[in-house]
Amino acid sequence: MWRGVEQAVVNPTNTFYSVKRFIGRKMSEVGEELKQVTYKIVEDSNGNVKLVYPSNNKQFSPEEISAQVVRKLVDDASKFLSDKVDKAVITVPAYFNDSQRQATKDAGRIAGIDVLRIINEPTAASLAYGFDKKKNETILVFDLGGGTFDVSVLEVGEGVFEVLSTAGDTHLGGDDFDKRIVDWLANDFKAAEGVDLLKDAQALQRLTESAEKAKIELSSLTQTTISLPFITATADGPKHIDATLTRAKFEELCSDLFDRCREPVKTALEDAKLSFNDLDEVVLVGGSTRIPGVQQLVKQMTGKDPNVSVNPDEVVALGAAVQAGVLSGEVGNIVLLDVSPLSLGLETLGGVMTKLIPRNTTLPTSKKEVFSTAADGQTSVEINVLQGEREFVRDNKSLGSFRLDGIVPAPRGVPQIEVSFDIDANGILSVTATDKGSGKKQDIKITGASTLNKDDVERMVQEAERNAEDDKKRREVIDLKNQSDSMIYQAEKQLKELSDKVPADLKSRVESKMSDLKEAAQTENVDKMKRAQEALQQELMQIGQAIYGSGGAEADPAQTRPGAGASSTGTGKPGGDDGEVIDADFSDSL
Repeated sequence: MWRGVEQAVVNPTNTFYSVKRFIGRKMSEVGEELKQVTYKIVEDSNGNVKLVYPSNNKQFSPEEISAQVVRKLVDDASKFLSDKVDKAVITVPAYFNDSQRQATKDAGRIAGIDVLRIINEPTAASLAYGFDKKKNETILVFDLGGGTFDVSVLEVGEGVFEVLSTAGDTHLGGDDFDKRIVDWLANDFKAAEGVDLLKDAQALQRLTESAEKAKIELSSLTQTTISLPFITATADGPKHIDATLTRAKFEELCSDLFDRCREPVKTALEDAKLSFNDLDEVVLVGGSTRIPGVQQLVKQMTGKDPNVSVNPDEVVALGAAVQAGVLSGEVGNIVLLDVSPLSLGLETLGGVMTKLIPRNTTLPTSKKEVFSTAADGQTSVEINVLQGEREFVRDNKSLGSFRLDGIVPAPRGVPQIEVSFDIDANGILSVTATDKGSGKKQDIKITGASTLNKDDVERMVQEAERNAEDDKKRREVIDLKNQSDSMIYQAEKQLKELSDKVPADLKSRVESKMSDLKEAAQTENVDKMKRAQEALQQELMQIGQAIYGSGGAEADPAQTRPGAGASSTGTGKPGGDDGEVIDADFSDSL
């Protein structure tokens, strides 16, 4: 099976990646992100994001694509454990808002999973880091991943994990560092050749892949070469890119991104009412923290060498496993106290946001407030629920609204309307409004204006279940084709290396069976491929018998096994998984 990144180069419009940046968001909120992907995104009738899949002329929500990734991970876990996995703890960036959290939970449900808990990624990292800590420590978790940036300050020790504050930037991550290299290459090429590579989807994907590779190499080298032959063609012929990028130039290109990392760190410490001197440890999380410039920034700001004892790619998943153990009762003596990342409130007279739950409030939590009417004889009120830190409604995110009817007519300011906000341990909000005079009550679970309604989720669950069987069949075909290619390659190699030792009639039979297998692979018929593989395998075993029967010692016994050899992408066993590489951030087939 191809890696997603390789598939993205040859099939850029049908390969989805960085979907996390779109989940739970409106089309109006993702203008900058649209420029960074090669697949097409459209807006549906409700203003939501839809990803276009040209191969079968379908559109998918980000939740559906994320569900594909979750389903793959669950299938892998089930195979490893030899047991069915149907429950999960899913982590999200700490600065994900309510809509994004609910959308993530929907993705799990579409994948057929009972999502026991949504927890913040820095909090999960602290669980893995502090699982066996006995003494109390104040730690700062600096989490810079592929698409988001979070900072959390926690008190950790003796089984208690208390989040003191969190801050972040949901528009900052490794993808942005890649884009700086892409833009640098594209701008230089345009200046030299007059061609804008950013308008060519396939060229853009090749640039993006090379940019990420260069970024990774610059974590251990001071300079790297970026070579992209035949990137495009003009009337003068094919054009190539051959550039040298130094670490110093990379840091210059990304200087403003490094600066953007500073503010959330300062905010998190201020909200926790702490200084850098109060920190015992700084823990780095996320692959992008391997960038030397990021590590230098953290050391410069905090005055401490970052703790690199945990794998930044795995620590969040390990922490989620600890939390799953707590919820299942297998892990005891751990108390997790997380916080709300953003303030929650509602719209009041004059377009003002009135906050009910300030940011960094420990979860779960609830808050009640009494409001009144703004006009005489008013019999209904519109409750507009908001999330954010600004003073006015227009500058914050509306999570949804609902109407409370049946208020007893009275002069303005007389009716008493009690509004209650409740946030559960997942960070998901429920709102209730009650007219104390009439007893009328209206409550809703805020799911966010850009997430899916119940019917949509049910439909997607059913579609995912139907597609799961189709995907399984398609996967079997792909695996068998890969194994067939590997067997043919190894057979050709053996005939070439042992040409003077293989009898002519046996060579002819092997070549005939190779031809049969090539034809079977073209048909994509599973039974034909299996039969053709078995037939070729029988003839290949005859080669070994012929060599050893004639006293030859040169042949490697392993070479008589179809699929053997360092360059093999299959195993010779139908349905084998050796050689499979899965990139969980990509889905190359639906």
